[in-house]
Order: sequence, then C-alpha cells, then structure tokens
Amino acid sequence: MEPLVILGATATGKSALALHLAEELGGEIVNADALQVYRGFDIGTGKPTAAERRRVPHHLLDILDPDQPLSAGEFARRARATVAEVQARGRLPLVVGGSGLYLRALLAGISAMPAIDPRLRAWLAAARRRQGLPALRRWLDVLDPGAALRTRPADSQRTLRALELALGSGRPQGWWTARQPFAPGAFTARRVGLTLPRDLLYDRIAGRVSAMVAAGWVGEVENLLHAGWDPGLPAFQAIGYRQLAQHVRGRIALDQAVEETIRATRRYAKRQSTWFRREPDVAWFQADDAGAASIRVLHFLQNSGGRLHGQACDQHPGRFPLPEPQGGA
Repeated sequence: MEPLVILGATATGKSALALHLAEELGGEIVNADALQVYRGFDIGTGKPTAAERRRVPHHLLDILDPDQPLSAGEFARRARATVAEVQARGRLPLVVGGSGLYLRALLAGISAMPAIDPRLRAWLAAARRRQGLPALRRWLDVLDPGAALRTRPADSQRTLRALELALGSGRPQGWWTARQPFAPGAFTARRVGLTLPRDLLYDRIAGRVSAMVAAGWVGEVENLLHAGWDPGLPAFQAIGYRQLAQHVRGRIALDQAVEETIRATRRYAKRQSTWFRREPDVAWFQADDAGAASIRVLHFLQNSGGRLHGQACDQHPGRFPLPEPQGGA
C-alpha cells in the first residue's frame, strides 16, 4: 500500500487522526517527530500513550538515548526501511509528525554529506561540555556565518553538525546543500495536512501545555536530570524541556517556564505552518472538529485514491484560510 503522510503544525490533532485512520484502514504508524525518538521524553513531546500503542502498532519511538543525535538523512533511511517492513506485512504505513526537515528528507531525499571523523565529533562534544554552547556559536559565526544565521542559538545538535562539516570538510554547510539540496523521486506517498485558525491553534497550544504540566511533565524532567542527562543534549532542545530544566534547577519559577513554553510553541507552530505551506501535493483539512475532519479525510482517501492531481475539492488549501505565515511541546 502506498504510504500516507499526515503533517501539520503542533496541536492540530495529527496523532488522533492517525490512530483513527490506522484502525479504519488497517495501518501502522511511523513516527516523524524529531523528539519522540528519545527514551524518557514522553509527556512533553506528546508521545503516544501505552494504551494508544496497544490500539495500533507504532514505530520509531524510543529508539535513542538523549545523547544520541539523529540527522534528517538518518531519519529518512530508518523511516524508509520501516515503511517497507509495514508494506511487506500488507499494512498501510502512516507517517505522522511535524518535523518538516525530516519529512522533506523522507519525501524528497537529501543530499549526501561527507563522512565526519568520529574523533572530530568527540572533540567538539567535549568542547561543548567544557566551554558551553555559546562558545561553539562564536566559532560557527566565524567558520560558517550562513549556518549560524539559519540555526537557533539554543540548537546544539545543528550547531555541532555545522561545525563538524566546516572543520571536517573545510567547506560550509551551504556549499554542500547547494550542490544538490534534495534528490528527486526518493519516496512516493499520499499527503494529508491539518490546519487550524490561528486563535484556535494558540488556545489549543496553551491548553496542551497546561495539561502536560498537570500530567507530570515537571517530574519527568526531574527524573531525566537526576539520571545524569545534561540539559545541553540534543533531546533537551525540545520546547518545554529546556524551560522546565531551568525551573527544576531553581533558575526560574514554574509559571515563567510554562509561559515561555507556550510562547515558544506558538512561534514554532508559525514556522511549521510556513514550512508546510511550501510542500507540494498536500490535501489540507480544517481540524477544528476532530471527528468531522476524520470523516472528511477518510472519505477523501477512499473516493479519490488520496491524490490531488490538481482537481478542485473542498479540502484544497486554496479554499480556506491557513495560518498567516511568519517566521515542541
């Protein structure tokens, strides 16, 4: 069966839709969230619960320790292999997530990068532990200003990757991606997107963050820190984890951590909306009524083969307002 990709901004209801469709169509869910791959990062990433995993098989969850990075290329390789395994069982693969670069690497392919000497990678990781991420950011400003502008200051994983390329190859990241940003024809899939009016999306984000805190998110972060995981690790780049780590360490109040998490999640949702609007061949659906959205998506898949082919339909993105482009809990 041709895979189905469900994409959209955080808090639009992708996971709930995927569960419903998987049960209706005989499918299995392949995670495409960059942080749900990490063990112990459950509540704040919106990871499916044990009950949900019993309802439908899930893949690419809890596959890494928090100190293990996962590049977009490596995700694409793992996801393609998993999709093939699901298809071999005669089941429908549903690839679900909001990590735009990971999905693009899967759907369009991603250019090959040079191999990095493991000794250089270890040396940079040790330098970050000794001197801190701000020092590495200053190196990146000098060695690859373009990558420094594209990478958020708190994103240690992408900062380290850009430095690895600059130091290991002698060329900036942009030089490599400009050669062939994406490889055509890497992966064929039907694509469904969920969207919400901005006000409703923002309300959902605030409610979701509050519900996660009530569900024990602070305790989860405490457990991670007590287990010895460094809050500068790639996994702690997840929105909310770095803010709550500051709270657990006594640096900010819980109310401040929650408010900063809500604001950061809203900014992230804007970036996701902007990114996904550029993706081709996506059938978009309003998600303000989850039950109605599930019915419309199921009808669309069953009656159109899930393909747009340029036809007019009431789910086409031109027929309702998307969040305005600007630029996870």
